[in-house]
Amino acid sequence: MRKTVLLICLLSLSFGFAQNKKLFDEATELYNNGEYSAAIENYKEILNNGEHSASLYFNLGNSHYKLNAIGPSIYYYEKALLLNPNNEEIKNNLRFAQNMRLDAIEEVPTTEISKIYKSAVGLFSHDGWAYLAIALVFLFVLAYMAYYFLRPANQKRAAFISSMLSLALCVVCILMAYLNFEQYKNNDPAIVFAKEVNVNSEPNIDSNTVFTIHEGTKVNVLDELDEWKRIRIADGQTGWLLGRDIKSLKDF
Repeated sequence: MRKTVLLICLLSLSFGFAQNKKLFDEATELYNNGEYSAAIENYKEILNNGEHSASLYFNLGNSHYKLNAIGPSIYYYEKALLLNPNNEEIKNNLRFAQNMRLDAIEEVPTTEISKIYKSAVGLFSHDGWAYLAIALVFLFVLAYMAYYFLRPANQKRAAFISSMLSLALCVVCILMAYLNFEQYKNNDPAIVFAKEVNVNSEPNIDSNTVFTIHEGTKVNVLDELDEWKRIRIADGQTGWLLGRDIKSLKDF
């Protein structure tokens, strides 16, 4: 019975993978033929099947960019970047899409130390740092076993140094994974989908408008109250807007 269930699960996974690959190949062909809307439908069907990947979101971003859809193109490029933060092609296309925005918001200046810290922690995702830590644990075990079994003094010394270095780097990777996860957890980015949004001082329509933002602007959600969300933009300004006007980037 268990073997039958396992076989059915494997067949289902295999069928789903084959179906998604067919949809992806068809979408790519549609994109190459200039049928961007049809390509988007195929890519979204793959999403509905439960598959999420940087390449899928990247292609969705490209398709919307071709249709001059500012908000969706930036949204999908940003999602692709969340899954593959070091991909230069995604970053480059995102910059092109961001140039289509009406808002030119200057970021709050940061110190060089802060830039170095963010660059180091963001070198990999928290999963990436964790996988690297696991690999270093295996390397530590192998080096320690080599130290135990080798006889020549110089080889034992090299094995011991390698094992200790692997262990130290493993601890660093675990720390980086924790810091990256905390950074990820405390960051709730979203993209404005409405053409124009008035950001208010309080979570009600009768409060004063603090500033106005437009489609494609990236915000960070700080708090929420009913259908309202308190956001901060890159220059540090904060205010409240209706949640329907933005779309979270972490809704995988």
